[in-house]
Amino acid sequence: MTHAQPNHAAVIGGGPAGLMAAERLRAAGVEVDLYEAKGSVGRKLLIAGKGGLNLTHGEPLESFVRRYGARRAEVGRWLRRFDADALRQWARELGVETFVGSSGRVFPHDLRAAPLLRGWVRRLREQGVRIHVNRRCLGWDGQGRLRIAAADGSEALLRADAVVLALGGGSWARLGADGEWVDWLAAAGAPVAPLRPANCGFEVDWSAHFRQRHAGAPIKPVRLSLDAGDGESFSRQGELMVTEHGLEGGLLYALSAPIREAIARAGPLTVWLDLLPGHTPERVRAALEAPRNGRSLSEHLRRRLHLSGVRAALIRESGAAQSTLQDPAQLAALLKALPLTLRAARPIEEAISSAGGVELEALDKNLMWRARPGVFCCGEMLDWEAPTGGYLLTACFASGVVAGDGAAHWLARSASR
Repeated sequence: MTHAQPNHAAVIGGGPAGLMAAERLRAAGVEVDLYEAKGSVGRKLLIAGKGGLNLTHGEPLESFVRRYGARRAEVGRWLRRFDADALRQWARELGVETFVGSSGRVFPHDLRAAPLLRGWVRRLREQGVRIHVNRRCLGWDGQGRLRIAAADGSEALLRADAVVLALGGGSWARLGADGEWVDWLAAAGAPVAPLRPANCGFEVDWSAHFRQRHAGAPIKPVRLSLDAGDGESFSRQGELMVTEHGLEGGLLYALSAPIREAIARAGPLTVWLDLLPGHTPERVRAALEAPRNGRSLSEHLRRRLHLSGVRAALIRESGAAQSTLQDPAQLAALLKALPLTLRAARPIEEAISSAGGVELEALDKNLMWRARPGVFCCGEMLDWEAPTGGYLLTACFASGVVAGDGAAHWLARSASR
């Protein structure tokens, strides 16, 4: 089967970036068919909102843009087209009011993703966007037509005047972000950086005893410091979670990019945990120098510094010498900078998001693939990454705006020639 219409665009992928691109194209009067590999659109958005949809962040744009690391210049251009305020206004137009939480994160008032997604899909259909589910793109045939496979194994050939690819990253395969597009897009000549885990946990060689006793335990509050090499060092406070294989949690997610790259360059990375971030080194030492009155070290730590459970267990897990544990000055230094070796990132299948993808240098300012005019890319399939906190989602929306508007503009120019 072939499909051809004047001024017709195909959007491949039904995540936030693809849906937003479809919305912008339709607003410009373009006929739009959207194809989603799974049985419904927006699945990752729904899962992300299961514990409260963190839609965006309330910090100023200048600070916001710095969250995108090496790609802040490129992503910053998207955000200047569609920033956090624009996203909140867009949600308001769907009947979803938002609020800024104490951490600066922005949530819907009811915290749920489902009402926003339902309202959005309903509006898209009313506007004329045709949504086709259980339709997976397999790339192009020899005549420039897209191969679209149905769940029953049948295949259709689609010719569109413009194509927006919003294929997702490589994490959360069960929700559609499986990275299967990498091979066929690379075969078509697109430069694709390898997909890597982002916002992920890292492996630590715990002892069997520690793993059995403390897997699932939170470490909070804690400050994590590291030297990532190339002159980069970081020190941030937050919360970690012990897992069977190592550590995860928001504090690591925020630093996963420099940690991952440091490990890739030089192997396992030593980081330092400040187990008492609210105490000065002098205060810690003074507490340890107080008389024990026959109490054990663990009881002394609990009474004088409120240090117990997993944080106290980390001291033993560090392998510190008995002489260190008995010397107040050395033990105080250890509690303020306990070394821990991160050996590798956990597999991409466990990551919240992924890094890598279509290299931005291959795309123009409207996210059109220079080597293939009329083909646009957006969302997590591009080579950028962001920490959790609303940054990833905001940039996905913004890239959909840029690609959708870019495709509409390209179609209008093509029609006028």
